[in-house]
Amino acid sequence: MTFLVTGATGKAGRHVVRHLLRAGQSVRALTRDPDRAGLPQQVEVVRGDLTDPGTLGPAFDGVEGVHLLTIGGDDYATLRTGPELAKLAEEAGVRRVALLWNGQVGPVEEAFAASSLEWTGLQPVDFMSNTLGWAPAIRAEGEVREPFADVPGGIVDEADVGAVAAAVLMHGGHGGQTYVLTGPQTLSQRQRLAVIAEATGRPLRLVELTQEQARQRWRQAGHGEELIELLTSWQSSPPPESTSISPAVREITGREPRSFAEWATEHAAHFRAEA
Repeated sequence: MTFLVTGATGKAGRHVVRHLLRAGQSVRALTRDPDRAGLPQQVEVVRGDLTDPGTLGPAFDGVEGVHLLTIGGDDYATLRTGPELAKLAEEAGVRRVALLWNGQVGPVEEAFAASSLEWTGLQPVDFMSNTLGWAPAIRAEGEVREPFADVPGGIVDEADVGAVAAAVLMHGGHGGQTYVLTGPQTLSQRQRLAVIAEATGRPLRLVELTQEQARQRWRQAGHGEELIELLTSWQSSPPPESTSISPAVREITGREPRSFAEWATEHAAHFRAEA
């Protein structure tokens, strides 16, 4: 069977590819820049842009299941092309779709819910790998600057997200279901930094930003106002499901989710002081 992975070069996408290949499946990866994909040789890499369905060509042809992003473009905005994508998948005979949300239910989820396809919503609260954004500041200064430092939230290893997506696509049985994906504990940003400090063996400081300081930093990073609003809302007052522990990783993969301490130990070299 062949599976199409969109966002195959991203945080979760690479792990979806890895788990499908490990299970002996054929993988087709969709990316806007195939020359820079850096995926395993056995992956069929095709060019396409989810924001422009006309560029997708035969990407869906002969595909059993699709791991589908719900954001796209340079600004990572919510995809508005859900109806076109659902139609392409239906016409190609796709059976299953795993929808990776972007923090809110939008046009992609709505379109697939109204389709004839077996769709499953995956809602990772926050990727552990997003913490790598702290690495330069930690290496150089031993500190990070973040807003909402003591708000607890779920966090999940992106490898576990990939494992869940691959299992859903290969085995089915989750049609019409939406799963929140978390690790085994909730952690505030201050607590995450403490875990990294222990993993690296060095003292680290957290400087808390005001909300306006955070907004300005996100603008300077090139984020659009839609994404900034989403980040502000999510980090300041996360929904209840993001502050609870979900059993979904264990129930779908048959094993416990990885902890942040495990992830931090594995990635400790990224945070160690520069020589």
